[in-house]
Amino acid sequence: MATIREVAKIAGVSIASVSRVLNHPETVSPEKRTTIERVMNDLGFSPNGSARSLALNKTSTIALIVPNILNPIYPEIAKGVEDIIYRRGYNLLFCNTDLDPQKEKNYLDTFLGRRVDGLILVGGFVFSEDIYKIQNQKIPLVLIGRKIPEIQENSVYVDFELGGYLATKHLLDLGHPNVAFIAGPEREAMDRDKQMGYRRALKEKNIPPRDDYVVQGNGEIEGGYLCAKTLMRNRNPPRAIFAANDLMAIGALDAIKDLSLRIPEQVAIVGFDNIKMSALVDPKLTTVSYPAYRMGALAARLLFDTIDSKNIDGKPREIHLQVELKIRKSCGHTGRVQEIFS
Repeated sequence: MATIREVAKIAGVSIASVSRVLNHPETVSPEKRTTIERVMNDLGFSPNGSARSLALNKTSTIALIVPNILNPIYPEIAKGVEDIIYRRGYNLLFCNTDLDPQKEKNYLDTFLGRRVDGLILVGGFVFSEDIYKIQNQKIPLVLIGRKIPEIQENSVYVDFELGGYLATKHLLDLGHPNVAFIAGPEREAMDRDKQMGYRRALKEKNIPPRDDYVVQGNGEIEGGYLCAKTLMRNRNPPRAIFAANDLMAIGALDAIKDLSLRIPEQVAIVGFDNIKMSALVDPKLTTVSYPAYRMGALAARLLFDTIDSKNIDGKPREIHLQVELKIRKSCGHTGRVQEIFS
């Protein structure tokens, strides 16, 4: 089997360059990366995970737990994790909890028993006692999603409360005082943060929140559809809807169109996540975007920094990524060229 030294020699680069392609490919120029990857393929090179595992008493396995595989945002995060793990020659155990805290706890107990080399937990319930178990076994852990001040662990997060604020403020600034909110499942902590942002934007405009303008969805398209229908049966129906994720926003789009109402002239809609489908529906969906793939990739790199003992001081590291409002036609955007390329 080819070695990293042989790959470097044939590619005409340093061993360090080959190592960077394996571990931090974004730091290598596209031309050099293409050359090195072509040589790797020609030689059939792959990191020798089995030998490393025997030598270091490791399993070469990383566990990734996500809350809802049906939401396209989570596979995008998982892709970022998997790309980095694969380059390191590790195996990935992928688990879906369906927002069930007991299911998440069972998975964590299983992984602790199998002595995986690291854990990445996306938007989970993260009970303190489970964190203590992981820490006691000295298994590297990275949390993805929201910042949890009471838990001191490596994390990659975005400010979901800010995202909810930006989405609602945008609708209010467009002149829609009656803004409703379609919440996600009650167990989804990130959606609760979005609702806090929704309420903050209303308060800033001195608009009292209305209980009948907040409805609970299930996180899926059909949930958004049913919630929008419920909202529009209100005696004073809203003229704008902010949904906690794009799937429910897309369901709301369908419901509004089925009611023969025009979007955005009669009802404006904003989602959250910027999944690929949001730019394909008609009208294209205004949504809050955040770098999901990058979150996964950064989480995996942060995990390997801990595994490789590059986190010298041992203190938890936090990576904060920004949210961004993608303005499209569902809330009045009329610039066709910008919309197409948004």
